[in-house]
Amino acid sequence: MFVRMSTAAPVPPRSVLLDPDEQRVIEEQRARRLSRLARRELWSVVVFSGGFLLTAVLLAALLPSDRNPGWTAVAVLVLAYAAAYRLDFEIGTGSAIPTELILVPMLFVLPVGYVPLAVAAGIVLGSLDECVRGSLRVGRIPMRLMIAWHAVGPALVLGLAGEGPPKLSDWPIYVLALLSQFALDTACAAGREWFALGVRPSVQLRAMLWVYAIDAGLAPIGLAVAFAAQESPYGVVLALPLVGLLSVFARERRVRIDHELELRDAYRGTAFLLGDVVEADDEYTGVHSRDVVELTLKVVDGLGLSARERRDAEFAALLHDVGKVRVPNSIINKAGPLDDEERAVMERHTIEGERLLLRVGGLLGEIGRIVRSCHERWDGKGYPDGLQGERIPLIARIVSCCDAYNAMTSDRSYRKALPVEVALGELRSCSGTQFDPQVVDALITALRR
Repeated sequence: MFVRMSTAAPVPPRSVLLDPDEQRVIEEQRARRLSRLARRELWSVVVFSGGFLLTAVLLAALLPSDRNPGWTAVAVLVLAYAAAYRLDFEIGTGSAIPTELILVPMLFVLPVGYVPLAVAAGIVLGSLDECVRGSLRVGRIPMRLMIAWHAVGPALVLGLAGEGPPKLSDWPIYVLALLSQFALDTACAAGREWFALGVRPSVQLRAMLWVYAIDAGLAPIGLAVAFAAQESPYGVVLALPLVGLLSVFARERRVRIDHELELRDAYRGTAFLLGDVVEADDEYTGVHSRDVVELTLKVVDGLGLSARERRDAEFAALLHDVGKVRVPNSIINKAGPLDDEERAVMERHTIEGERLLLRVGGLLGEIGRIVRSCHERWDGKGYPDGLQGERIPLIARIVSCCDAYNAMTSDRSYRKALPVEVALGELRSCSGTQFDPQVVDALITALRR
């Protein structure tokens, strides 16, 4: 069952596990849980939650049933569903809740037409517990009823197929029921997120793939619990130890995600602190770096790079000259051309910048490798490693071009700023030799806007 967009699965080689888009979604979702319903969200409650309640009541009235499990068994199933619903296991870019372990037994113990209403009751109970713990606003509970649409598909399929005990020979029906759950949940989840929040359905679909993979894995276990529940409806409690185990994993994962969000803020703070250090040491270099950041982000957006690449580009542009803190100001501010010895000192600033950022480590250590290459040339005649063409990291190629343009259009100690058209002409003439032609085109397009 898809609930809401959230986090990324762990990928150990990366210093930061979450994409910036994923971080943004996590923070927005957590903040939204405690906020009032916006106007579009209120309308989505009317459309989707109201539509669910109407459909659930019609199913309960129209699907015949001979089952009579008793109110105690109904209460046990609803409470078990509520216990599973409280578990928020974040995986991929979605949030999965292992209610499949309880939903499947419900379909074979309760009158099948009443299952969506029982699921809705479990969702309300689980949400009330969140309200008591202060992690959910009471006014958002009606919006949670939209989630119960996932129970309508399998209830309808099994109801039309005829109630009966679980049988392995009926697996095609069960597969159809699971697919109907995914199809209806996809339509409703994507619809409500687009209607209420303007989230594109394509984004929702990518998130749901991870969540449905979890549900597909839990469904056979839920079917095994349904077999046990044929002897007694209280057999559903056999699923609760697994729910408890998953809750431990979910709690650990949430702590890890919280740590990643804190680490993201720490990296950003460190990057801007280093930027301030550069500016304090040399005001021109500091102002220049901020201008290069602005140009770089425009080019990144023009090239359609990912959110992770955009973040890396922002840090690389901000810190591309951080190694100049190791270069004497007498060289940086020299009014005339540098001699060979001075040029050699200056050209080491990319290596010094990498070393400084590697000492910080983590994400900024990775940015240091980009900073090292920000003065390489497309034709291989740059420094410090003489990299050529696409062997130069794309972000370094972007920063290099934006750095050069900003330097040409800024007053320096040894010359006045060049007119914009002259600087653009220099970019064009150096396209394919000093600069990546694709980056030059993207920068000129961004400057023309």
